[in-house]
Amino acid sequence: MCPIQTATAADCSQAAAGTLPDYLAPALRLLSVGINPSLRAVREGFYFPNPQNRFWPALNASGLLAAPVMPGPDAMALIVRRDRIGFTDLCKTPSSMAHQLRADDYRSGAARLARIVADCRPPLLWFHGATAFRAFCRHVLGTAPGAVEPGLQAPTFAGAQIFVTPNPSPANARYRLADLIDGYRRLAALVAAPATAR
Repeated sequence: MCPIQTATAADCSQAAAGTLPDYLAPALRLLSVGINPSLRAVREGFYFPNPQNRFWPALNASGLLAAPVMPGPDAMALIVRRDRIGFTDLCKTPSSMAHQLRADDYRSGAARLARIVADCRPPLLWFHGATAFRAFCRHVLGTAPGAVEPGLQAPTFAGAQIFVTPNPSPANARYRLADLIDGYRRLAALVAAPATAR
């Protein structure tokens, strides 16, 4: 069974190990998968902590949540409990840049992610950006996708479909906030659709 894990859990081994805790619960509707935690996210205890990151404004406007939230660890716990959206990373090794990860980090992370998907049963995995998805394909699926367009992808993982939205980082100037919101709303519609319609 998928354990409920939050940053405030007393037995949160990931926080004790100096990484960003997963936010998980049984019967997730959606699982957000990052490449690995940023150093700032580890310090602050929640995903996408940079105030310039557009993740939170896009999420609040997406229809994925029952009501908007203020960014922080409490919001993460609420989203898991109320909206059944979980958060994890492919690799739990914190770094300032994802290119600092080794192939072994991805391999061990893939086995861990497969266990999470098997336990928490999310029908959809949500990747933030083509770079994250390409790294996942290369290191985990053993494929080399060409151009990656936002939306539902052909590969699946551990029985879950994969949806890619643009990276919400402020460094990704190719996509405006309106583009992110549009992608998140498409994801929300897919989450709300019956499994047979996907």
